[in-house]
Amino acid sequence: MEEIQTILNRYPPEQRYSLAMLQDMQHQFNYIPRVGMEALAEYLGCPLSSLYAMATFYKALSLKPKGKHIIKLCDGTACHIRGSTTLLDGVRRLLNIDAGETSEDGLFSLELVNCLGSCALAPVMVVDGTYYGKVTLEKLPGILEQYREVDHG
Repeated sequence: MEEIQTILNRYPPEQRYSLAMLQDMQHQFNYIPRVGMEALAEYLGCPLSSLYAMATFYKALSLKPKGKHIIKLCDGTACHIRGSTTLLDGVRRLLNIDAGETSEDGLFSLELVNCLGSCALAPVMVVDGTYYGKVTLEKLPGILEQYREVDHG
């Protein structure tokens, strides 16, 4: 793949750059393709297993394709007390996915996170880096629909 080779060419073939190259692949493809890990292992002259260990250690990296839009739903203490579990059930119903899954149409992936650092706005949800505070079941369909409209015009 040309994109993978472009990523590899940005760095010298030294293992200390392996995480940066994995992050670049994650950013480029929204996950780390196996062919990318294999090319990186060959480029660095290191075992594929060491790259796999790194890719599975960091939550920001994924070996499975993620949706175009990443939903992060906070389940920290403040959000949990203020109804994040109800929101999780709402997202499950609306998108037919659970935490760690991607919708069949490839538009959404759902991640349940411990804290988003915006406790005063609890419950909090982040979609593609945009924070939504004091989210309710009533607001949830409208928030998600904004992202569907962007993709379906």
